[in-house]
Amino acid sequence: MDKQAQPLNVIINDTTLRDGEQSPGVGFTIDEKVNIALLLESAGVSELEVGIPAMGEREREGIKAITHSLTHSKTMGWCRMLAEDVDCAVDLGLDWLDLSVPVSHQQIKHKLNKTLEQVIRSCESVIQQAIDNGMQVCVGMEDASRADHDVLCRVLEVAESFGASRVRFADTLGILDPFSTYQTISELRAQTGLQIEMHAHNDLGMATANSLAAIRAGANSINTTVNGLGERAGNAALEEIAVALKVLNHAETGVDLLKLEGLCRYVQVASGRPLMPQKAIVGDCAFTHESGIHVDGLLKDIKNYQGVEPSLVGRDHQMVLGKHSGMQAIESIYTAMGIRLTTAQCELIKAQLVNWAETYKCVPDPQQLRSFTSMILHTA
Repeated sequence: MDKQAQPLNVIINDTTLRDGEQSPGVGFTIDEKVNIALLLESAGVSELEVGIPAMGEREREGIKAITHSLTHSKTMGWCRMLAEDVDCAVDLGLDWLDLSVPVSHQQIKHKLNKTLEQVIRSCESVIQQAIDNGMQVCVGMEDASRADHDVLCRVLEVAESFGASRVRFADTLGILDPFSTYQTISELRAQTGLQIEMHAHNDLGMATANSLAAIRAGANSINTTVNGLGERAGNAALEEIAVALKVLNHAETGVDLLKLEGLCRYVQVASGRPLMPQKAIVGDCAFTHESGIHVDGLLKDIKNYQGVEPSLVGRDHQMVLGKHSGMQAIESIYTAMGIRLTTAQCELIKAQLVNWAETYKCVPDPQQLRSFTSMILHTA
């Protein structure tokens, strides 16, 4: 894909408190929602999608608690393209409404049971209603990745004509790849002066890549969730997007990368969803090395096996011992523990590590490493 001029700044619109909470089995208390919102604001996230007003009084109570707690991050509520949904969103302190409307033939016909003309007319009146109530409007094009280009252009035209500020391109089913994302967003960018927001789902494991492709194609805003929470396989992860944009020098987000780990750990607990150890950026093993080749390379020059500096997110490289550890790693780690080993003892430790890994499927802790030396000395 051809490189285009990149925006100097990209808006992160984090939807942990809306789409993230739609993860099956996840439910935040109002206090947890407020805490997450404050952590997101403290981390420099400029926009938060904080809930669905039409869900009921308790949801609206939570939205008001969030909007009254924040000092500078903007807030957005999610609504269907319905007048009654907008009515529910009034007087909650929201800055934005995302007015979501299906745009694919599949959903217009088999979900709404309407014609395209009926959908367009509802867009006209509901967009005007939201603006008359003092809120900025993002028109959320649901299932946009399965929509005809002509339909997307009709919706763009109506959104712009009736005063919307932004359109959201939703890959609702997570079926795009970065190449098709780049092409589609480039085409939309050529059609409108409105802000374009990318909403990527991770069903094929490409939500982060698709979001980066959208930015390269001219998108101004990206939806994220902390730890990649969301429907089914989740959404683009905030921590992945923010760090990738920094490392690849694609755009500025204003996110304080040093605050990501604390935010991610809090959401992990509040959501009840443990992180995979290999989770990019914040997983326990994200900067952990066991392989003898890698550890040897790091000990010689850390740049040999460092693509992302762990210090960017307040972490360090960690070298551990396991089945694939080499002699130099064993000697180095035991020396750091204050234990000097001979070459023959390192060989015996290496055998112990193989047995441990195949039996217990985990990394031995320092106490266990000391027990290996005790066993060697006892045998000797």
